[in-house]
Amino acid sequence: MSGIPEIRAEQSPELLKELHILTRDGRLNQDSRRKLKQVYHLCQFIEPLLKEVLDARGDLNLVDHGAGKSYLGFILYDLYLKAGDRGRVFGIETRAELVDKSRALAQRLGFGRMGFLNLPVAEAIASPELPVQVDVVTALHACDTATDDAIRFALQRQASFIVLAPCCQAEVAAVMRKHKNSSLSASAMAELWRHPIHTREFGSLVTNVLRCLLLEAHGYRLNVTELVGWEHSMKNELIIARREGTPRGNARERAMQLLRDVGLLDLEARFIY
Repeated sequence: MSGIPEIRAEQSPELLKELHILTRDGRLNQDSRRKLKQVYHLCQFIEPLLKEVLDARGDLNLVDHGAGKSYLGFILYDLYLKAGDRGRVFGIETRAELVDKSRALAQRLGFGRMGFLNLPVAEAIASPELPVQVDVVTALHACDTATDDAIRFALQRQASFIVLAPCCQAEVAAVMRKHKNSSLSASAMAELWRHPIHTREFGSLVTNVLRCLLLEAHGYRLNVTELVGWEHSMKNELIIARREGTPRGNARERAMQLLRDVGLLDLEARFIY
């Protein structure tokens, strides 16, 4: 299939079989080529961030929140950290069985600078098992408010880079539904979320806009783009934040106004701090 990359020489075949990118007999089929294309598409965004940190300080700590089976952490370690003997990857996941499997796989592959913690994202913020200095924070499809907890973690650790692909954003939509009648009587704008499907989709958009404003208020410059093409997933927004230390001057005020306009003042503490 033209345009789809092949397996790189440095990649671990055993890992790729575990991730179902290679079949058990070591081959690529059509489905696995599509998965590989998505992996490389994501890595093209993250690779330069890792290189920048490693070039600047010779080491790197990456924390992946809502890690699941830690596919992202394993791929990044295998491609960019394994050979150089620099950098550590930590996967945070609430399902103990997935943490155990990731630990066993890392041991089997000899990936000695990978660690896995069985913790909710919110508890990771104060965990002494994670390094004080965290350079890169990722949260790909961490459900609902786990993405917001990952942002809070990254802000407290003053991470140089934050990479987010949000999904399952139910909290904002629930609050919008709660106040729908009063919003409709106050403004025609509420027609944007009057129907349930629009409530869900508009709520998802508003959630990510508020997250972007929060990051800008804390001195991050943003690149908001697509993770994959629409043909693969409707949850394809990718937010990449770079810490520059100069807050956008009106970000908090704009976030507050948005919360007020959409009837989300209940959530002020989540999005403005």
